[in-house]
Amino acid sequence: MSIASARSEPRKDEEMLVPHPEFNNSNNNNDAIAPMEATVGRQETVSTAENRPIIEDPPTSKFTWTIEHFSRLNVRKHYSEYFIVGGYKWRILVFPKGNNVDQLSMYLDVADSSILPYGWSRYAHFSLAIVNQIHPKYTIRKETQHQFNARESDWGFTSFMPLLDLYDSAKGYLVNDTLVVEAEVTVQRVLDYWTYDSKKETGFVGLKNQGATCYMNSLLQTLYHMPYFRKAVYHMPTTENDAPSNSIPLALQSLFYKLQYSDTSVSTKDLTKSFGWDTYDSFMQHDVQELNRVLCEKLEDKMKGTAVEGTIQQLFEGHHMNYIECINVDYKSTRKESFYDLQLDVKGCRDVYASFDKYVEVEKLEGDNKYHAENYGLQEAQKGVLFIDFPPVLQLQLKRFEYDFMRDMMVKINDRYEFPLQLDLDRESGRYLSPDADRSVRNLYTLHSVLVHSGGVHGGHYYAFIRPTLSDQWYKFDDERVTKEETKRALEEQYGGEEELPQTNPGFNNTPFKFTKYSNAYMLVYVRESDKDKIICNVDEKDIAEHLRVRLKKEQEEKEQKRKEKAEAHLYTIIKVARDEDLTNQIGKDIYFDLVDHEKVRTFRIQKQISFTSFKEDVAKEFGIPVQFQRFWLWAKRQNHTYRPNRPLTTLEESQSVGYLRESSNKAHVAELKLFLEVENGPDLRVLPPPEKTKEDILLFFKLYDPEKEELRYVGRSFVRASGKPSEIITKLNAMAGFPPNEEIDLFEEIKFEPNVMCELIEKRISFRASQLEDGDIICFQKALTSDEEMYRYPDVPSFLEYVHNRQIVHFRRLDKPKEDDFCLELSKLYTYDDVVERVAQQLGLADPSKIRLTSHNCYSQQPKPQPIKYRSVDHLSDMLLHYNQTSDILYYEVLDIPLPELEGLKTLKVAFHHATKDEVSVHSIRLPKQSTVGDVINELKGKVELSNPNADLRLLEVFYHKIYKIFPLNEKIENINDQYWTLRAEEIPEEEKNLGPQDRLIHVYHFTRDASQNHMVQNFGEPFFLVIHEGETLADVKERIKKKLQVPDEEFSKWNFAFLSLGRPDYLQDSDIVSTRFQKRDVYGAWEQYLGLEHNDSAPKKAHQGNQNRHTFEKPVKIYN
Repeated sequence: MSIASARSEPRKDEEMLVPHPEFNNSNNNNDAIAPMEATVGRQETVSTAENRPIIEDPPTSKFTWTIEHFSRLNVRKHYSEYFIVGGYKWRILVFPKGNNVDQLSMYLDVADSSILPYGWSRYAHFSLAIVNQIHPKYTIRKETQHQFNARESDWGFTSFMPLLDLYDSAKGYLVNDTLVVEAEVTVQRVLDYWTYDSKKETGFVGLKNQGATCYMNSLLQTLYHMPYFRKAVYHMPTTENDAPSNSIPLALQSLFYKLQYSDTSVSTKDLTKSFGWDTYDSFMQHDVQELNRVLCEKLEDKMKGTAVEGTIQQLFEGHHMNYIECINVDYKSTRKESFYDLQLDVKGCRDVYASFDKYVEVEKLEGDNKYHAENYGLQEAQKGVLFIDFPPVLQLQLKRFEYDFMRDMMVKINDRYEFPLQLDLDRESGRYLSPDADRSVRNLYTLHSVLVHSGGVHGGHYYAFIRPTLSDQWYKFDDERVTKEETKRALEEQYGGEEELPQTNPGFNNTPFKFTKYSNAYMLVYVRESDKDKIICNVDEKDIAEHLRVRLKKEQEEKEQKRKEKAEAHLYTIIKVARDEDLTNQIGKDIYFDLVDHEKVRTFRIQKQISFTSFKEDVAKEFGIPVQFQRFWLWAKRQNHTYRPNRPLTTLEESQSVGYLRESSNKAHVAELKLFLEVENGPDLRVLPPPEKTKEDILLFFKLYDPEKEELRYVGRSFVRASGKPSEIITKLNAMAGFPPNEEIDLFEEIKFEPNVMCELIEKRISFRASQLEDGDIICFQKALTSDEEMYRYPDVPSFLEYVHNRQIVHFRRLDKPKEDDFCLELSKLYTYDDVVERVAQQLGLADPSKIRLTSHNCYSQQPKPQPIKYRSVDHLSDMLLHYNQTSDILYYEVLDIPLPELEGLKTLKVAFHHATKDEVSVHSIRLPKQSTVGDVINELKGKVELSNPNADLRLLEVFYHKIYKIFPLNEKIENINDQYWTLRAEEIPEEEKNLGPQDRLIHVYHFTRDASQNHMVQNFGEPFFLVIHEGETLADVKERIKKKLQVPDEEFSKWNFAFLSLGRPDYLQDSDIVSTRFQKRDVYGAWEQYLGLEHNDSAPKKAHQGNQNRHTFEKPVKIYN
């Protein structure tokens, strides 16, 4: 059964809505009763279902049902006549004696559900009421909403009101044995998600989510709908030469312009690129509050020196005064500070006013915390904050996330927290204001935006409710979708807190089940009433720079043209025509293998029904080549994955339409028709008719290689006779190359290049047919090799093509600066690890390449991989650059203090040494050969630490979550010890542990506390330790030794409790208890699970955490790099 949407704070006496358990049988009593006349009234504000857009004016009807002789009804359930709303039949169902409860049960029912077609569904917001006929103001009315369907054809309230109250005639609900029931039903048409048009339904468009940018989208929509801010962004100086991806102002202008004038959702990619973000940043969810601060700071900086300088301050900057005032002497210290937003406590506060009360709460400085006043010494004082002025736009950041020191983790505060539509910060005679505040300014604010976080501490989703014009109409901006919403949705339903869940079987269990609402307000934006006309101003095209309008208009036209082309694509054929000029321009520059990149040749878009002969006329106009001098060849993809001209078109083929020709000649069903245009030129470069081609003629293409320049270029094509020999065309090839006629040359056939290069020497004395040459083949030639070929890096065509095929430009970055390219090197994919580090060492001027360690690039996160490349663990550079099915061109390097092969033979352990007599912990890196033992680690450590005496023995422990899990044997190999997640602790072995008696026990002692918010779950903290307990020793004796060992003051130690804990369950001990009796078993599974627990508050200094206490799961802070 689906969960019904419920009110955010139901009254205590209210049973949440549930379908009655007999809904499957409720439709068997469908008597043909004439429908009651329903009174159609004005639509009131209703809630909408989560993520379900509805039409603007849904039909609403009221229905009144008078039930006479109610107490005499001898039926379990009773139906009303049906009434019609929105073209649907409805009726009311009551259980006069209650639906297995001592309450009146009442539901709204779909009257004709049994005869509706399969898959029917309708959505309604409705209220049901029992009218008080004596005092109408005490009428009981409950409302809800539901998606009705075949499984849930009725919905309502099992516990509507107590039967005792109902049958008490004095209370006015049952008068003269007559009950009056009212129903108000609003039927709302649900629109399909995929066809929903935000612009059409609301007048606004959404923003596309790049992966995890919903937090940014909600903030951008809030800022955009602050017209004064939008106008300032438009007036930031930008030029037509700026690129949006490199200019934050232009990217933001472009984004706002599209939000204002586009009909579809808008991409934020240019904006995030202007931030300097990569794909990884776009898939990393950040904190909307943090982004707000960083973005405003960046815009404030970008606005300096422009006409809009100071806009951020004018909108968002307020000031407060921190003061300390002495009580007994005349001394007061004050400090004025500015703020752009206020962080308000949620925990312990019921609403915004309670948070402001807490914000200005006075703290007394007394006792040990007295204030040192200048010239007066230590004095009792009062410390607090008061506001000098509030900004026109007040941004309130709600502290929904905080660090829980007991659990050592971030937690989300989902407590109910109310916020008003109007916020009066002058309340109670201006109690929030400092004496210096200007009291003539009225600090009355109206709510503009509610930014919501839905989810938990480990992630979630952001969206925003906004009133763009501060009217009564709210809108929900949820990434790409914008919907109209009611005030209740934007306010009460975002308070958080708990909600009641309807029971799936209310007849048997009627205890309401409450669950925490994880969607709640996270940031509030208020606009001061006196400034709203200035802030909610008009923004039109005259506010937008001319170059921006032209640029964006052109973008829109191009987008529209692409859309039109896509819609009409089925009517056209794309023809790509390659010519000799394309081969000359591309070979040796853009490409080396095959003949041409078809993406860079002239493209024609021709209607399919146009004849090919007509197309040739278009070609004649485009290239200036008469139709009779044109001959077209079809390209074909060969089995070895090369792409070559295969054969000329026949006369019959040229008489067909271009659409038919593409279909008939395209076995691979490619959408394009690719052609090679053969044009013959005479000695005087005049165009000639194409020569007649017979089966004996072969069209070959020729490339020339120069080993001295390491250059390959296209020099032409020619027909040869299949029976002819290569030696017969040497003179012609020399002429093409500009060589003397009798120059000795070597010929090679370029056969394929994937996955490996195949380029073979051609024997000049055998025929072309015997060499298996055919139309479209490529011959590469060069001057014949001589004895001085060693002077060239790549002396022949095969070696050069092999080099080109494996050539790789690699961007090297320092591992500690993974965002910045340090240098680039041209390498071969076949390079070994040693080859690569040798080239890097040369670049760095490093004498020993073996001290360089490389780390591969993660193509998804755009970060270094967590583990470096092991020495000689991969064969080639290509393997180092491979990440799953993607290839990177980035490697990270670091320079080590010892050679990498030597380092990889060592194991490095981080060991925390706890001094025996001082409260000191020092961390040491111990680097030893992997075959070393724990004893070797201890010997190494002894030379690094201060011991209480030279003969002290050490031990190594494994500590995890404040428990000791292992004492490492001295002979254990260190190779398998993992210090990445566990703490390795070294300490001296106390003398008493070395001389344990037969009845002595060595036990674990841990600190713990019990968290009331977590069902009093045991939480360990602090440093665990071992303790020897003796036979017959009482807890009082043990406590004395522990107090001495830990040096705890008497007053504090008296508050500690002691317990024996087994598997997390504490059994508290008394001073007279014999401790050793609890630790009788020596072979306990997991000795750390039985321990002596010291229960007390954790008074140790807390470790530092991020300054922004609202940061939760975000590993990286928000940064805008440009």
